[in-house]
Amino acid sequence: MIKGKINHVIFAGDNGFFVGTFRVSDTDQEALLKYVKKVITITGVLMDANDTEIYVLEGEYIKHERFGYQYKFNSYTKEAPTGRNAVIDFLASPLIKGCGKTTAKLIVDTLGDNAIDLIKENINNLDLVPKLSKAKALKIYESIINNSYNDDLIIELKRLGFSIKEATKIINKFKDKTKTYLEENIYYFKSIIDFDRIDKIYVMNNKEDSLLRKSECTLNTMKKLSDMTGDIYYFKEEVNSALRTMYKIIIDEEEFDSILNALILKGLIKIVDTKYYLMDNYLMEMDIADRLFEINRLPKKNIKDFKSKINNLENMFKVSYNIEQKNAILNALENRISIISGGPGTGKTTIINAITRIYIEAFKLSPIEVATSIALLAPTGRAAKKMSESTGLPASTIHRYLKWNKDTNDFQVNLYNKNYHKLIIVDEVSMIDTYLFDALLKGIGVDVQIVFVGDKDQLPSVGAGLILNDLIASKVFSYSPLHNIYRQSDNSYIPYLAKEIKECNLSRDYLKRKDDYNFFITDTSKISKVIKEICKMSIDKGLTDKDIQILAPMYKGENGIDNLNIMLQDLFNKKSLEKREIKFGDIIYREKDKVLELVNNPDCNIFNGDIGYIYKINTKDKKDIITINFDGNYVEYKRDDLINIKHAYAISIHKSQGSEFKHVIMPISKNYYKMLYNKLVYTGISRAKKSLVLVGEEKAFLMAVNNRYSNDRKTTLKEFLMHKFS
Repeated sequence: MIKGKINHVIFAGDNGFFVGTFRVSDTDQEALLKYVKKVITITGVLMDANDTEIYVLEGEYIKHERFGYQYKFNSYTKEAPTGRNAVIDFLASPLIKGCGKTTAKLIVDTLGDNAIDLIKENINNLDLVPKLSKAKALKIYESIINNSYNDDLIIELKRLGFSIKEATKIINKFKDKTKTYLEENIYYFKSIIDFDRIDKIYVMNNKEDSLLRKSECTLNTMKKLSDMTGDIYYFKEEVNSALRTMYKIIIDEEEFDSILNALILKGLIKIVDTKYYLMDNYLMEMDIADRLFEINRLPKKNIKDFKSKINNLENMFKVSYNIEQKNAILNALENRISIISGGPGTGKTTIINAITRIYIEAFKLSPIEVATSIALLAPTGRAAKKMSESTGLPASTIHRYLKWNKDTNDFQVNLYNKNYHKLIIVDEVSMIDTYLFDALLKGIGVDVQIVFVGDKDQLPSVGAGLILNDLIASKVFSYSPLHNIYRQSDNSYIPYLAKEIKECNLSRDYLKRKDDYNFFITDTSKISKVIKEICKMSIDKGLTDKDIQILAPMYKGENGIDNLNIMLQDLFNKKSLEKREIKFGDIIYREKDKVLELVNNPDCNIFNGDIGYIYKINTKDKKDIITINFDGNYVEYKRDDLINIKHAYAISIHKSQGSEFKHVIMPISKNYYKMLYNKLVYTGISRAKKSLVLVGEEKAFLMAVNNRYSNDRKTTLKEFLMHKFS
């Protein structure tokens, strides 16, 4: 413990993180006695820091690897001023409005050394002070109450079990409602604090079997089921069983029905027949069906001289569109809502380019009108970049288009503040979940044409829903499936292998070397060694880690992503005296490392799945530690931000969605267990643009191809659409 006053503020962040100098007046640590009456550096979470009050800090004196010696505190309290002079100084400080030195002396002369407590107890005690107006007395009283309010809340939150950081976060978010929520239901804080953390604190302070806890855990069980399975609705026994497993809450059917009925009355869940929905999930699917119906009911467009326009494009780009592709282009240009789905090599990118060019020509759009009329969107930054490169037009992630606020998790472009583009093309729709799809439809006008492009056989979205498949299965929109594959050479195989995997019908060609494909069959124990040798040969041929991407199903294990990255970092970016390094946990990052962004950060125009390179590591001062170059977008990361990146020499197949890579290497091992299934392998293979190398066990590959395991997600969007359009 150290006690004293803040001497100087070095940094005070919005999240409460504080760095400053501190004049020590007392301590109970013998090693720190030499610092009494001296100034030291302190760091921790501190609200409303000021140099007037006395702080008692709990923590330890450490040597930081960059900033030297500092007292790192994990909790603090404020000590009430004692003694006449201390009370006068406090009342006369900038913390107390309307009270100068003279007034402060009058108050203490009248009420004594415990003046602050008396004022807090009853504002009328200030009436005893001579010549003090009602208005000034009110200002003084409110200042004292406001000053102690947050302190009391922090003390109460800490008493319950929240950390000082969590307490600060709660108070900053809920402000004057914090006290009410504390008294009524601490589960209100679940919007910013992990639910399981709140539940643990609740159990520490209350009965485990309270009705409140059972209700809140029921709701969160349903949310967890959606996160785990992608389901929009659930069955009752499924929820009850998961409740027992996740929270050890065992209740009979009668009591469970009572809890569910209460949640229905509160509008938090919806029951239709035997389907149990979180109300938000139910309303999102209903809203999506309603908005698509409103868009689709408007008159179709008429594209004059379509054949001549297509012929002009074919001559311009020296391509030949097949019948499937021409139909897809025309359907997209004429219908209000259209869907295009096809595997690798079927020409989806070429079709998007044709749609935009004919649309611009047909409606004679000027460059300014193009920008205000056409929006090209994708769920990932890399997919958006690919659209932009193929069309020559700007493209954006959906999050950026809707102006997502990561702090509040809402969108500034919404039902009440829409974008009004006339043509919107959305690529990689298989990756879009119900929440994002609903937000997109709310953020655009009705007088629009939307083209949904994707591959229905790829992995479904991480979040709940099965948007692309449900749109197609409803059969209420114009749908153009693409089957014909464009061969890159007479001996190319990647798109055909993808088709064979999708259909669970492998030819023996998967064992033959092709211009763009090879399968190195080897034992699991030798997979990483073979990958290393392949990469060495590729480097000798002039390829770099920008050309080569290793895709694997799992992070852990002998051939997992984490181990592969350690091996590949040493291969592609060897340790050097010329490259600065920084250690974060067990991971060493060095300049020129290839890294992957794990979260969306629209403020910096980077998104989950974006790949960049460490441009600079700063180890000399207290500014940003790492600068990462994302295709010309230089983003600075502080140490705490490094949790949001990973090495990207090897990445997961899930993270690769929406991207294309020139050369892909995929390890295949039985050790990947249940991650070996058809859609996963299909998705990984379809990421390869120029070449694909499989490394591993033939039996594991065959097992994956024939394993049709996938979450048959429980959704009702298809039924809602069919009912709406009937």
